[in-house]
Parts: sequence; C-alpha cells; structure tokens
Amino acid sequence: MEFRRLGRSGLTISEIAYGNWLTHGSQVEEDAAVACIRAALDAGITTFDTADVYAETRAEAVLGRALKNERREGLEVFTKVYFPTGPGHNDRGLGRKHIMESIDNSLRRLQTDYVDLYQAHRYDHSTPLEETMEAFADVVRSGKALYIGVSEWTADQLRAAHGLARELRIPLISNQPQYSALWRVIEGEVVPASEELGIGQIVWSPIAQGALTGKYKPGAPLPAGSRATDDKGGANMVAGWLRDDVLERVQRLRPLADSAGLSLAQLAVAWVLQNTNVSAAIIGASRPEQVTENVGAAGVTLDAELLKGIDDILDPVVERDPGLTAGHADNS
Repeated sequence: MEFRRLGRSGLTISEIAYGNWLTHGSQVEEDAAVACIRAALDAGITTFDTADVYAETRAEAVLGRALKNERREGLEVFTKVYFPTGPGHNDRGLGRKHIMESIDNSLRRLQTDYVDLYQAHRYDHSTPLEETMEAFADVVRSGKALYIGVSEWTADQLRAAHGLARELRIPLISNQPQYSALWRVIEGEVVPASEELGIGQIVWSPIAQGALTGKYKPGAPLPAGSRATDDKGGANMVAGWLRDDVLERVQRLRPLADSAGLSLAQLAVAWVLQNTNVSAAIIGASRPEQVTENVGAAGVTLDAELLKGIDDILDPVVERDPGLTAGHADNS
C-alpha cells in the first residue's frame, strides 16, 4: 500500500480507501462485509469511509463492529452528514441541530471517540453556510472530529467554505466527488480550485460502479449477482453506463490493461490515482477477492502513452458535464 497526504494537511491516508456505501448493512450480509474489511486491513488499507445515511445508518454500525478491536491510532475513519437519517424535519441537512446530533450518533455507531474526517455529504442551500461552518468548528474543537471535508461541492462552494474555515481556524482539507475515466466532471473547475486551496480529492466510483471492470458485455445479459441486477439501490447507479457504445469501448481497454500487467479494474483505479490532486480512491466490495484485486492498483504509474491510449478509446463517451448521463443518482 502507498500513502498520500490529504490535501495540504498533515493527515496521511492510504491511497486506496475502503468504502461501504452500497454493500454493508444492505447488499451483503454482515459476515461477508466483515470479511471484506478484514481483506482491506490485510492489504494495508488504513482509511475507511462511510456515512450516517448508508443503509439507513446500519453501514456505520457494521463498520464500527468490524474495526472495534483494531488499534484506533492506526486507522483513519471518515463519515458524513446531510441526508435524512430520521422522519423529523431536522433529521437532515447541515443545520446546527442536525450536525451536533449526527456526530454523536455516528460516533456511537462507529464505537469511537472521534472521526478523523467529518464531511458535509452535499451542499445545503437551505442553511446559511456560516451556520454550517460554525457547527463544524464546534465539532472539531470538541475533539469529535480532527478535520472537516465536503462531498460533491462546486468550486465556488469550496472557496466560500474554505474562507470561513480559515476565519474559524479549522482544517477544511477534502472533497469527495465522483471521478473515473468515464466521469471527469471535476477536472474543469473543482480540481484547479482545490489545488489552489490545498484541498485533496477522495474520489468515489473509480470503476464507474463496475462498468470499467469489463464484466458487462455489449449485447450480453447482465451477470447474475452484479450491481446492475441489485434491487437494493445499486442498479440505478450503474444503469447510465450500460450502453453498448460505452461497454464496447471498455472492452477495447483490455489490451492496454494487459500490456501494463493489470486487470481492467486495476487500470481504472490506477487511472484516477494519476491525478496529483487525488489523495485516495474509494473502493467497495461484496467479496474479499474484489478488495485484493483493486489494491493491486496501489503504487502503479501509468506512462503517458498508455494514458493517451485510454483517452483515445474513451473520449467519445466520457462525461464532462453533470446531468448528461441517466442513472447517476445524487448519492455517494
């Protein structure tokens, strides 16, 4: 495993992080989820990402139980707040009440005294940004979180939040966007702004919900047990990539992966890690062997010729503007 600084902070994280969004507490049973976490730990992953909303709060609880006996100082545990976690009108958003209650509930489920990174899961247009950042400042000063991050914020939103964070003297160090060789939206404005501000990207869906693994074939039936056949929330996420023109081009990447000694999944994860503003790529898994395979992308350098070959194949189907591809739900 290789390690990187998260933005310009002093926090070092594993360049491949383990996330449990669509799996733990919903898609797979707990024994399988724990086996995947054990595989991640065995592979040298120290960074674990979750959110209070995942699997209606069950994902945090699964992760907490799985990591309970690990040395806490050797881990980086991240979670998020924003989406609804209950029926009440204050059980959502980035208002002070929800943030202060949510951090305590997350810590209880995760069985820890603090999280290394507490992230705003989306931007809250209904709450003053000043209120949100002041609440985050109190979370940091109370010792319940060491650093603050966001997820899927625009460049302008990052700049505004970073300015307030400096005034409040709290470390806003990360953004968690969707990013893959097929989805490059952040390259236009978010990455340049983040480089300016010292913010690192912790990217989700580096294999485009499995589309970049090559397991989906153009014109072929969907593989049984794959995310595309999952009725618990996974199918709609990958649906936007299950077009024959996309899948055909993914198959054309296979000789490039072979030439680099990588699987298609490893090639996809390694591709996002070539971006110097990316601090970590989040992988998920329903089986331990998927963790082992994806970790093979750690420390891989793709040469300029290979990167150009990937661009030449994918360029006609790459998304650079949000909202163009159906099936990309507003969640991470």
